[in-house]
Amino acid sequence: MYEILHKERLNPTCHLMVVAAPGVARKARAGQFVIVRTDEYGERIPLTIADFDRDKGTITIILQEVGKSTMEMGTLRVGDGLATFAGPLGHPTEVQQYGTVACVGGGVGIAPLFPITRALKEAGNEVVSIIGARSSDLLFWEERMESVSNRLIVCTDDGSRGRQGVVTEPLTELLEERPGQIARVWAIGPAIMMKFASLATRPYKVPTIVSLNTIMVDGTGMCGGCRCLLEDGARFVCVDGPEFDGHKVDWDNLLSRQQFYREEEQQAVERWQHRCQLDEAVARGGS
Repeated sequence: MYEILHKERLNPTCHLMVVAAPGVARKARAGQFVIVRTDEYGERIPLTIADFDRDKGTITIILQEVGKSTMEMGTLRVGDGLATFAGPLGHPTEVQQYGTVACVGGGVGIAPLFPITRALKEAGNEVVSIIGARSSDLLFWEERMESVSNRLIVCTDDGSRGRQGVVTEPLTELLEERPGQIARVWAIGPAIMMKFASLATRPYKVPTIVSLNTIMVDGTGMCGGCRCLLEDGARFVCVDGPEFDGHKVDWDNLLSRQQFYREEEQQAVERWQHRCQLDEAVARGGS
């Protein structure tokens, strides 16, 4: 079992967990992910590594409650254990001294962006970071991102924190203000946000790296659930990624694939919530 050493709620749907996993921490690198199961019967949950500490032997993950398995995992407490914690998996981020780079994070995408941003800064790059969310209560790790950035721009859709607007707006402004100076862009967040970030950088011919971890299922390349179409053919996110050239991704196909199991996911949530309510009722009746 992999013990949960620390847990905190970051916003209404996201939890931070620090897990004791020395074998994973020893080899973890920015951009990689882990596959987690809450128990021996649990679904395999792919989660990007949000931080790691080799000395303490810990991995930090950010869990967003979007379905039955992640909701169930969200009920775990400090001291509880995870049945499996496999990793690090996937190809790590290619970190070099590029010059000036932009790191763009939307919503829960801020979590996997953090170790990438830190690695790029440590490699000697000038890092301009842009993070955003729908509202201030959904933002997290602003101070962490600021600590590994030369400049940090914060956005919220409703203007409750930072500037009002979406992250692609300051990204476009940055590209216009510094023509030819931005060597590379990383954009991680909801698929629709990564699509428009890639569209924003395409006219400037700035290489744009996106992480497609949100469409993974099994994490081993066996199920085919994370198949994505690129200009040069199909790839599997878990074994070929999770990072890809955003200018080559067929975004419309990817967005449609995200809807494939929506009905089944909703049914699973309803059955789990019903079971939990029954268990609570039985417990009250027996007290």
